[in-house]
Amino acid sequence: MLQPKNSTVLKTLFRGLLLLALCGMAGASWAAQVAGTIVQLSGPLLAKKADGVVRILSMRSEVESGDTLVTEKNTYAMVKFIDNSEITLKPSTTFKVENFSYDAGKPDGDSASFNLVKGGLRSVTGLLGKRNKEKFAMKTPSATIGIRGTTFIADIVEPSAEAVAARMAYNLASTAALDPTAAPVQPLMLAQLTLPSPTAARPPGLYVQVLDGLIHVTNPSGTSNFSTGQFGFTPNLRVPPAPLPANPGIQFAPPPAFNQSTGPSSSTGPSKSNTVDCEVR
Repeated sequence: MLQPKNSTVLKTLFRGLLLLALCGMAGASWAAQVAGTIVQLSGPLLAKKADGVVRILSMRSEVESGDTLVTEKNTYAMVKFIDNSEITLKPSTTFKVENFSYDAGKPDGDSASFNLVKGGLRSVTGLLGKRNKEKFAMKTPSATIGIRGTTFIADIVEPSAEAVAARMAYNLASTAALDPTAAPVQPLMLAQLTLPSPTAARPPGLYVQVLDGLIHVTNPSGTSNFSTGQFGFTPNLRVPPAPLPANPGIQFAPPPAFNQSTGPSSSTGPSKSNTVDCEVR
C-alpha cells in the first residue's frame, strides 16, 4: 500500500530537480554575453557591473556586454573583441560596452554599441564592422561616431575647473538678469568659438583622428565625414563637427607591445580565463 505513495514522492522529487536544472540553464543563457578579452595591460583596470559589482581585471580577463571599464592614470588597456576588433583605452578613461553581440553565422544579430564617457581610445574595426558598418556606434558627450571600416582615435578634453566655474557664474548672472526685481547686472561677454590650434591649449570637446578608412561624426547640429589623415573637433551637441587643418595635439602613446598584432581570436568567443578576478561589492 505504501509503494504507490513512494512512487508519487519520487516522481515529484524528480520533477522538482528537473525544474531546478532547467532554471539553472535558463539563468546561464540570460547571463551577459562575453564580448572580448583583455590582451594587453599596463596597469590597474576596473570593470563595473550594472548591479554595482566591481572587478579588478588582469590579462586574459573577460569583458562582458554591459561592463564599464575604468583605467587608472597610468593604465593603457587593449580589449580584443570576439569579432577580432580591438579597442585600446588611454589612461584615465571611462568606457562602457553598452551592447556587443556577434555570431559568425548570424549577421542579422550584430550589435556594437559603446559609450566613451571620458578619456580616449583607439579603435580598430573587426569582422562585425566590415560586414555591418551601420551596427557600430560609439557615443560620446559631444557626438556619436560611426564607421566605414577604419582605425581611428577619439579623445575627449574635459573643461577645466575654472571654465566650469565661469560657466556657472554666467548662468547665474543670466538668470538674475531675467528677474525684474533683481539688481541690474552687467552683461557678460562670451568669446566666440574658435577652432583649436596645435600650439594653444585645447578647448573642451571631442577630437577625432582617422588613421585608416572613414568615419562619420554626428550630433543634433550636423554630420561630418573624416577620412585617412584627417582630424575633427566638436565642443558639444550644439555645434556640428568640423575638420581641423592639423593635429590639434592628440596624443596616444601606449607601450610598444600595444601596437603589435595580438593574432586572431575565436569567432565564437574567447576561451575562459584561468585568472580569478577580484570582486568588490
